[in-house]
Amino acid sequence: MDSLGRLKAWYADCPGALIAFSGGVDSSLVAFLSRYFLGREKACAVISASASLKLSDLEEARTFARNHDLPLRVITTDEISNPDYFRNPANRCYYCKHTLYDELQGLREEHPDWWVLNGTNADDFGDYRPGLQAADEFSVRSPLADCDLSKIRVRELAAHFSLECWNKPASPCLSSRVPYGEEITVRKLRQIEEAEGILKSAGFPVNRVRHYGTTAKIEVPEDDVQKLKAGQKEIEEALRSIGFEKIECDPEGFVSGKLNRVLKP
Repeated sequence: MDSLGRLKAWYADCPGALIAFSGGVDSSLVAFLSRYFLGREKACAVISASASLKLSDLEEARTFARNHDLPLRVITTDEISNPDYFRNPANRCYYCKHTLYDELQGLREEHPDWWVLNGTNADDFGDYRPGLQAADEFSVRSPLADCDLSKIRVRELAAHFSLECWNKPASPCLSSRVPYGEEITVRKLRQIEEAEGILKSAGFPVNRVRHYGTTAKIEVPEDDVQKLKAGQKEIEEALRSIGFEKIECDPEGFVSGKLNRVLKP
């Protein structure tokens, strides 16, 4: 049975879906498939307009829902007020997801028999993702992982359905740009968002700005490092205008999850 056939069989048992929606390709595909297999009346995407979500990602998520006639609920979670999250421990993502799934449990009162779904895919189990523990604790279901869809297959299936996000770069939450042990604040998150917006406008759609206090460490794809250095003066001026005192270009280039290296022996 192909991927779509396995998903169809999976959804045959689903009475209704509340989807933990971030606007990324994984959760967007789950939201679309829920609407596709279950119908509009039995699917609802839920996105949290928290401080760690880029405003541009929120607007893209709203647009996606409108384009695909998908019911959308926007909630506001306040994980940043939780000291366990604010202190930014290595399992910060656990507390974030725990807060989100707890809010989704409240929404289940409206649809007590519906399942809560997320966008976890089969490849995620090979990465450091403490949020998976929270999903287990709240019995959140993962159709992509259950049907053994890798990240590549997810993008292929999204492209098959002509979903506009099929090739969208990964965009983890803004808090992932702050080194573990450094406190998460709204000011830092807004600085990161603005800095990455500056880089995107300068011609670097894939980028990360790691927040080291007064220092911004910039990552762009390895092939773009020389291009970044050529325009570094203007970018440095722009980043200083939003509060950074020192700007560094990472010569290694962009590596997703680079800050997790400190966790590995």
